Amino acid sequence: MKTSGLNFRHLYFFWMVAKEGGVTRAAERLGLAVQTISMQLASLEQSIGKQLLEPQGRRLVPTEAGRLALSYCDQIFLLGEQLQDALDEAEAGKMRLTVGISDSLPKLIAFRLLQATQELDKQVRLVCMEAEFEDLLADLALGKLDVVLTDRTVRAGGSLKVYSHLLGESDMKLFGVPRLADKYRPGFPASLNHAPLLVPTRNNALRGRIDAWLVEHEVRPEIVGEFEDNAMLNTFGRNGMGLFFATSALAQDIKDQFGAVLVGDAPELREHFYAISSARKIKHPAVEAILSAVHSGPFAVAS
Repeated sequence: MKTSGLNFRHLYFFWMVAKEGGVTRAAERLGLAVQTISMQLASLEQSIGKQLLEPQGRRLVPTEAGRLALSYCDQIFLLGEQLQDALDEAEAGKMRLTVGISDSLPKLIAFRLLQATQELDKQVRLVCMEAEFEDLLADLALGKLDVVLTDRTVRAGGSLKVYSHLLGESDMKLFGVPRLADKYRPGFPASLNHAPLLVPTRNNALRGRIDAWLVEHEVRPEIVGEFEDNAMLNTFGRNGMGLFFATSALAQDIKDQFGAVLVGDAPELREHFYAISSARKIKHPAVEAILSAVHSGPFAVAS
């Protein structure tokens, strides 16, 4: 029977050398002799029968086999760190929730959704990661995240075993700095012809609905900016570059934080919010608290 020749201490040294780009820097970080790292790296390569690192200029870089090994090391040692954190937090009576936040989800929405976790009897330590939707799904499937918060559902028939849970929805309003709002509020929405408008990029779920709403109302504003990141869109909006749509649940926050005021309502436009999990039924107590809070709050799904 073939047995694994892996020594996880050796594997950890390989991981550090690959991350640092050389044996010397890895040895300095670990507080060990260069010879110790080199010998154990050689032992690892001998035990698995593969060269994992090769020189490139003054650096050591992973070979093809090394890149494959490195991807597994990332998962192995991340899980090890999470295990230690989980044990420490359990001993201290705390709970950890690692959340992926889609870059298209408004940051104020993410804050509102996560507020409920701070009202539990057990203290929740939030670890929030922001990235593109597909990258977050991959991390969720690998166990790096407990849940993903986003504004879109998972496409049916995908290769990843992840599941969408509708958290809630909210209708939309159009906002702008007072100077623009005063100009385009009268006669809304017909007044939007040639108005400066800031919108999400076309890979955002909301963009298609905005385009359809404009066609339905037979208005053609001037698109002066398209943004993949919602926070960037809001920054340009509060500095008066153009009007922008946002969920009505955040109207007061938008006025307080961005100095933007209401131009007009767009009740036909609705934004949806989802929790994506790796299981059909969410069991994490902190995520259950989010579900319970939003189903009776401002994001409750209309019946």
